[in-house]
Amino acid sequence: MMSSSDEIKKRAGIYAADFVESGMTIGLGTGSTVFFLIEELGKRVAQGLQLTIVPTSNKTEAMARQLNMSIADLNHVDKLVLTIDGADEVDPQMQLIKGGGGALLQEKIVAAASEQLIIIVDESKIVEHLGKFPLPVEVIQFGYKQVERKILSMGCSKVELRQKKNKPFITDHKHYILDCYFEKINDAASLNIVLHNIPGVVETGLFVNMATKIVVGYKDGRVEEIASRKS
Repeated sequence: MMSSSDEIKKRAGIYAADFVESGMTIGLGTGSTVFFLIEELGKRVAQGLQLTIVPTSNKTEAMARQLNMSIADLNHVDKLVLTIDGADEVDPQMQLIKGGGGALLQEKIVAAASEQLIIIVDESKIVEHLGKFPLPVEVIQFGYKQVERKILSMGCSKVELRQKKNKPFITDHKHYILDCYFEKINDAASLNIVLHNIPGVVETGLFVNMATKIVVGYKDGRVEEIASRKS
């Protein structure tokens, strides 16, 4: 039986599927909300929707293939009309924290290649300030402890090496993820730059000035759009 949280995510996913038109090549994100979007798009593909996707993770690619979607390599695509993805936090300026699912590097590369980035979330992900959700920072395995020390020296209260089954979590691109507890991020753009300047950091989960539209599912059944000025 589907939980109430899943029902909200499913409604948001179905709503977002309407942005996809036949013949498009789009980026397709990763995560629990996007799962329902992929499921809905699979149904529409079975009914004749012509769609090619650039996946943001191995997991998304595997699910899309099961649903008979065409897969494209981003290297063979000039640009994407849109990418639809989820987020772990969204602030009033539409800045995001992403990476709870561990796919932040590929998600950001695909988002940057897109004319539009549509984010689908349930209302619990809308926050006043980023940072309560630990910020994922993808790092190479070599010397990650040095990166951890530098992040702690920046006022971060705690840094944890992400684990899975009592072993370090390994991303699709063979990196580690440091989950960084900043508690409250006042300037996401500046923090993103400072983190990128640390040798060993591959990417951060801060998506700054990238989202063009937020689709929010609410407990009462509503689904609403928040659009940025640039969309």
